[in-house]
Amino acid sequence: MSPENDKTPESPGSGVPQSPADEVGRLQGELTKKEAEAKENYDRYLRAVADLDNFKKRSQRERVETLRFGQEPLIRDLLPVVDNLERAVGHAEGGGNGKPLVEGVNLVLRSLLDLLEKHGVSRIEARGEAFDPARHEAVARIELTDQEPNRVVDQYQPGYLLHDRLLRAAQVTVSTRAAKPVESGEDDD
Repeated sequence: MSPENDKTPESPGSGVPQSPADEVGRLQGELTKKEAEAKENYDRYLRAVADLDNFKKRSQRERVETLRFGQEPLIRDLLPVVDNLERAVGHAEGGGNGKPLVEGVNLVLRSLLDLLEKHGVSRIEARGEAFDPARHEAVARIELTDQEPNRVVDQYQPGYLLHDRLLRAAQVTVSTRAAKPVESGEDDD
């Protein structure tokens, strides 16, 4: 045998030869460390997956709850309007000429419109405006000679916006140009 084949491995960094048993022990120690590290990483992975799953479930519950109870402020603000309507109906049942009932209902309507405005709802008043198909729904057309065409002449139902989004288009009658009479003339030959 040559002297090169007789060499035993050296321990890393020490320059001292190491026996095969020492090398196996060192490698088993490193393997044990790596296995512990792998187990720790796997445990962290399982915790992260569980945390993500819990987060998804919690987010879903919160989303459902938000949808279910999101209207609570609006409904709470509507309750006084309902109370006022009930009082007006109770007063009307007591008799009278009806004028107090009309005044009461007008007050309730005004308070309801104020409440809607508070929550970002605005009314579209279209009468006299230029026809806008994005905000108005033409339910009738009328020929007028004294009016500019495509103007809202009458409003059947007001439209409403929620902030800048259309909730309902205003139903309107729109003016058109009066049709010119067709002249029936014969060509002279």
